[in-house]
Amino acid sequence: MQKPYSLFSFRKRILAVALVISFIFCSLVVRLFVIQIINGKELQFRATDQWTRDLAIVAPRGDILDSTGSALAVSYTTYNVYVRGREVASPTTLATVLSRALDLNFDDVYKKVTKKGVSEVLIKMGISGEKAEEIYEHKFTGVYLAENVARYYPYGNLLTQVLGFTSIDNVGQTGIEAYYDTKLKGHDGFSYVQSDLQGKEIGGSLRYYIPATKGNDLTLTINSKIQLILERTLEKIMTEQKAKNVTGIMLKAKTGEIVALSTKPSFDLNEVPRDDLEVLFDQSKIKGVTDVYEPGSTFKILTVSAALEEGLTSLEDRFYCPGYRMVDGVRIKCWRTIGHGSQTLAEAFGNSCNCCFMDLALRLGKDKFYEYLEKFGLGQKTGITIAGEAKGILMDKSLVKNVDLARIGFGHAVAVTPIQLLTAVASITNGGNKINPYFLAKETDVNGNTIFEAQNNIGASTISAKTSQNVNGLLEFAENKTGKYTFVEGYNVGGKTGTAQKYSEGGGIAQGKYISSFIGTYPADNPEYLLLIMVDEASAGAYYGSVVAAPYGKEVFSGMFEYLGEKKQDESIVVEFVDMPDLVGLSLADALIELKKLGLDYEIDGDGEFVINQLAPFGTSLQKGSTVILIT
Repeated sequence: MQKPYSLFSFRKRILAVALVISFIFCSLVVRLFVIQIINGKELQFRATDQWTRDLAIVAPRGDILDSTGSALAVSYTTYNVYVRGREVASPTTLATVLSRALDLNFDDVYKKVTKKGVSEVLIKMGISGEKAEEIYEHKFTGVYLAENVARYYPYGNLLTQVLGFTSIDNVGQTGIEAYYDTKLKGHDGFSYVQSDLQGKEIGGSLRYYIPATKGNDLTLTINSKIQLILERTLEKIMTEQKAKNVTGIMLKAKTGEIVALSTKPSFDLNEVPRDDLEVLFDQSKIKGVTDVYEPGSTFKILTVSAALEEGLTSLEDRFYCPGYRMVDGVRIKCWRTIGHGSQTLAEAFGNSCNCCFMDLALRLGKDKFYEYLEKFGLGQKTGITIAGEAKGILMDKSLVKNVDLARIGFGHAVAVTPIQLLTAVASITNGGNKINPYFLAKETDVNGNTIFEAQNNIGASTISAKTSQNVNGLLEFAENKTGKYTFVEGYNVGGKTGTAQKYSEGGGIAQGKYISSFIGTYPADNPEYLLLIMVDEASAGAYYGSVVAAPYGKEVFSGMFEYLGEKKQDESIVVEFVDMPDLVGLSLADALIELKKLGLDYEIDGDGEFVINQLAPFGTSLQKGSTVILIT
């Protein structure tokens, strides 16, 4: 028998329905909360992405300026050409115009303009404003032009390695462009248009434009005028000395500011050789920072500084050079195999006598010498503000024997980078203060506000002011061979030359291959500027630093003095010139007598008794005190 409905059972059903409705309502509320509050921004972004089409507006990179405000790298506007196939009315006509205007293959362009499965396709990047205007005047539907940015280097191949270059996507690849990419690149903008489901632009719809923000400007310590003087001289070395490559650095001794730095050969930054990766890689390297070499006699500046500071020698100390030293049973030759005889420390430094510096290294001993090499920064990076710095090669102290120590004393059995050696010399000549070399002087934003400004970072003391003064005196004496202010007529320039052998990949000496170098100081008694010239594998006949590097150092200083309007320290100095005599066929003794009469210095290549060749050639006009090479 069927039970009749009761009021109680009806209420239960009403309650159940109410609970179901409440549950559904609560679920909807929760869902709406998730959609609108939690996922609202993401869904809004996705919806906007579906009903709009956007083109990126690439931000201009910040300018790179030299210390005088001259532009070294700037950005200019180019255009990228895009096509939206669904909007193209006449593909054949469009492909014909674009292929002719942009110098592209017609078939390739036609395939792109008829491609309807994608929103848009890129036809070409980086076209000029004139080409963009030519395309725009046709009023084609489906063709869009987006602003892009390209890099331009006003000086072309000046500062090739230091500035570096960018990719086609405006990303720094090498040099300053890469090291400070995040500061230079800015923030991209966008241009939005509303479109239908097929990606076609909706006529009369809203357009949105978010402008790009330019990157920050960087002011470097580089002086482009001095850089130009240096680079012209390096190119002259490449031509006259037929070198494999040549590097030059001008550094402010008291602050670490890099005034000029270059390696030749190089390339025009506006025409980067991307199709020859070997050339691109080699000529992009900042060899003054990345490559190590055996310095030879320029290293003697460090050895004599340590010995003077320790009181193990003095300016009046005398040394005897018979042409060699016996160390641990090994005969180590002086470069002048007939010997220098008895000489003072100053004379030995001026003569670049290896025997003297072997003695000084052995007097210092392994522990004390290494203590000073560490103070001078050898075997460690200088911290220069550029990528790729090498830290040099210093033998493990526990493995060093007396024969190794003797060779290190005159710059062999040790490897440095040019910037490392120059920084060490700066810490000696500037009164004994260690410095850190740097390129970036100031960073400013798009509104001209200063974000960063370099502060001179003076480090720990390396030697005393007294020792620094004595070493500066030695450097002045070494280069002004015929009297004060004669190396660069009327100017107080000091310096030291060096010649070092190179090694093959197998570890043996590479016969006939040398690195010739020169370090110059100005003013010699209290240097503000240091110059390094390094010539790799000169092949024009000579290889000694005094012949291959020093004369070009003189040219750089002379050009810099003229540009700076630097006054001479002594206006009365007049440098005399003499003609090189014909010495070929004479005995070495007779040839040296002739050179002494003329006031010419000399270096001897070979162990023979007669002169078989000479550099400079017969009849060449030479400044008194110049070094000539006698080949025996």
